[in-house]
Formats: sequence, C-alpha cells, structure tokens
Amino acid sequence: MHLWRPYTQMKTAPDALPVVSAEGVRLTLADGRELIDGVSSWWTVCHGYRHPHIMTAVKDQLDRLPHVMLGGLTHDPGERLAQRLAELAPGELNHVFFCESGSVSVEIAMKMAVQSWLNRGVKGRTRFVCFRGGYHGDTIATMSVCDPEEGMHALFAGSLPQQIVADLPEDEVSAARFEALLDAHADEIAGIVTEPLVQGAGGMKFHSPQTLQRIRAACDARGLPLILDEIMTGFGRLGTMFACEKAGVVPDIMTVSKALTGGTLPLAAAIASREMFGHFWSDDAGAALMHGPTYMGNPAACAAANASLDLFEGEPRLEQVAAIEAAYERFLPQARDIPGVVDVRWQGAVGVIEMKGLPGLDRLKADFVEAGIWVRPFNKIVYLMPPYVISAEDLEALISATIGVTRTWAGRHFAPR
Repeated sequence: MHLWRPYTQMKTAPDALPVVSAEGVRLTLADGRELIDGVSSWWTVCHGYRHPHIMTAVKDQLDRLPHVMLGGLTHDPGERLAQRLAELAPGELNHVFFCESGSVSVEIAMKMAVQSWLNRGVKGRTRFVCFRGGYHGDTIATMSVCDPEEGMHALFAGSLPQQIVADLPEDEVSAARFEALLDAHADEIAGIVTEPLVQGAGGMKFHSPQTLQRIRAACDARGLPLILDEIMTGFGRLGTMFACEKAGVVPDIMTVSKALTGGTLPLAAAIASREMFGHFWSDDAGAALMHGPTYMGNPAACAAANASLDLFEGEPRLEQVAAIEAAYERFLPQARDIPGVVDVRWQGAVGVIEMKGLPGLDRLKADFVEAGIWVRPFNKIVYLMPPYVISAEDLEALISATIGVTRTWAGRHFAPR
C-alpha cells in the first residue's frame, strides 16, 4: 500500500477501483465493467475522455517541447493561451498568471490582492472576507477562506490565518449585516473571495445573481478587490462560459482550472484586471509579483488548454449544457419524494439531490457502481456533473440510475419506522 489516496482513511476504506481506459463518458475497469462517469473526474472532463483534438495537440507538443521554465523564457502555447483567456474573460481581465492547480491559483490571487496594497504603500490589509458554505482549496491560505465549521478543514483551525467569515448577502437584512461587517474591518481587508452562483465542494449551494451583484457593489464602494473562484463554475458549467457573466459581474481577479485543459493535464491560472496588474507595473523590481511555480505554463498543458478552447469555439458545448439542464428539469423532480430528501436543485450541468445525511456512504457508492455509473456523493449531497458531450440516452440512464439507487438506499435509512 504505497499510494496514499485523497480524502481517504486508508485503514478502513474499501479498495479503489482500477481503471484501465476511458473513452467519451465511460470508464473501463480492470474487470471489464464500464461505468458512465457522472462527475467528470472531479469536474474536469468537459469534452469527454480522450477527445482526439486534445490528444493530438498534446502529442504534437510533447514531440517538440514538453516543458520549459517561464523564468526568462517563453513559448508559443503559453503566449497564445494567455491571449485567448484574456479575450475570453469578461471585462478587462487581461493578465494571466499560470500555475498547476486550482488551490494554488486562489493562493496567488490572494497574494496579488495583499501585495497590491503594499505596492501602494498601504500596510495592514492582510485579511480576506469569505463566506459560509464556501470552498477554495486544500492549501493553507485557501483552507482559511473555506467555511470554518462545515468545511473539511475545521481540523486545522488553529493553524490557519484568521479571516473574516460572512453570510452571503442574499436579502436586505443579510446585506446590511455584510456591509456593517466590512465597515467594522475597513482597515484590515485585502479583498473578498467567493464562488459565483454555486458554492461547489461546500455542498453545491446555489445563490442568486443579485447576491453576487451586492458583493460587487460593496467592493466598489470601498475600493476592495473581488476575487471570483471560477475553478468549478468556469468553462460553461452553468450555461455561460463563466458564471459571473450570468450576473453581469466582473471581478478584479478570476481563478480558473478544472475544465481548462479538458481533463487532460494539470493547469490553472489567476487572471487579473488591467487595474490590478497596474499595481505591479513599476521601475521598482521589488514591486513585481513574488510568485513562480516551477511548472507554471507547462507547454503540454497549455497545448491541451488551447485545444480545449478550440472545441468550445467549434463544437456546441453551451448548447449541450443547456440540454443537460433540460434533462434535469424533466427527470430530477422524481427524486423529491425519496425518503430523507431535503432539496432537489439544478443549474447548468450541475444536478443535486440533498439529503438529511449520508449514512452508509460506502455502501451507497458501491451501489452506484453496481448500477453502472460513477457517482461520488459527499457531505449531504448526491450530485451529478457529467461531461457536456454525454448523449441524451446516457444522460437519462445516468439520472435514472442515480435516482433509483438513492431511493433504494434511502429506504433503508430514512423509511418511517
């Protein structure tokens, strides 16, 4: 037992399922079984597995230049990708800083915000406002801006920087509390961090475009940078290329990863506004952003991301997301009468069945596999986030199996006594 798996008690966990290949929306196990992937390998495989356009782009890049450092050197795939992301991102988000993972991109965004104040001669602004129900990653700084109680990081509370945790301003009362909190910490705040419209790993909790607009307005009134974590929601997940577009909101820094390379190679970015970048544009070498991941802008990963963007341009991905949402609207309401269900909701390619709890979780996961689907419930939710290219037949089969297995499992745990 040499491979230490994520979020896993290695002593008691069942054996992991060996995957030997994948194609389209299906995983093939070592014993020959095929599973419809209902969660896109942690929300990355938007175009399906092994899309030939991405595979060809990566292979061609590996033949020419698999990697080179970006310190003092550059390469065409990275330059092209940065330009394309700048053109694709809303507003004046024009400056792209690459890294290898989503958590690190949020850390970089936070670092940008803090140093932007220091570069202007303002000290003491080192804390961030974040929101209950939020999740931004597993590194130290990102854990500190996750939900402090319901999140998976409560264990580390004493080791983390102390941030300012707020309720989302979802109505006039909570908005007034939010504004008062900002004013009470006016000289400490470096910026505000949130996920737009859907808080992902915190429980797939939805909020309205108006909530995001209130946060943006509060930032504007106080000159605070807004960091939007689009790692899960970006690249079409909610029906627009970026979720913030649904609210008409442009952040000062936007972080992206997950679907950026179509689920092939690790890559992430913090994309900063023209104004934010301007705080670092100086004759003073000490005003440069002090960060530099070794594999940032890896050429092979950038080639994959460029190929993924080609597919967004040339194939009907947003229309496919709309079709997934329509299927949820048609079929997911059938889950509302399952014993123990608290809520059933959907938006874009995200479908959620929220339960009172998930007792017997390992058995539930095994039941999904027996039904021919790969679904990974967590917290109190059973959720779906399939590749956008899933066929109507496979999508109906996925939703039907998810509801059927959940119903049978819930009957054992929540049926009236």
